[in-house]
Amino acid sequence: MLRASARHILVDTEEQCLTLKQQIAAGEDFTAVAKAHSNCPSKEQGGALGSFGRGQMVQEFDEVVFSAPLNEVKGPIKTQFGFHLVEVTARSE
Repeated sequence: MLRASARHILVDTEEQCLTLKQQIAAGEDFTAVAKAHSNCPSKEQGGALGSFGRGQMVQEFDEVVFSAPLNEVKGPIKTQFGFHLVEVTARSE
């Protein structure tokens, strides 16, 4: 079964998502940005979601996690929860 590990930052607006993405691209630590800004309880772990299988997350999120290159911040990704920045940290068969 295909599995992935990822971390994310969840915010309310696309604008906020883009601002945070720029901050990370400029060298800010993903974990620190997640702890400071994410609306998800995973912020306590720096946005880390752990390991999960295909279909365990909402479709828009799932599609990115199982196709994006590793260790690249992707987003904004819009879901029913808000806007996400996602970084896939591992993937395995």
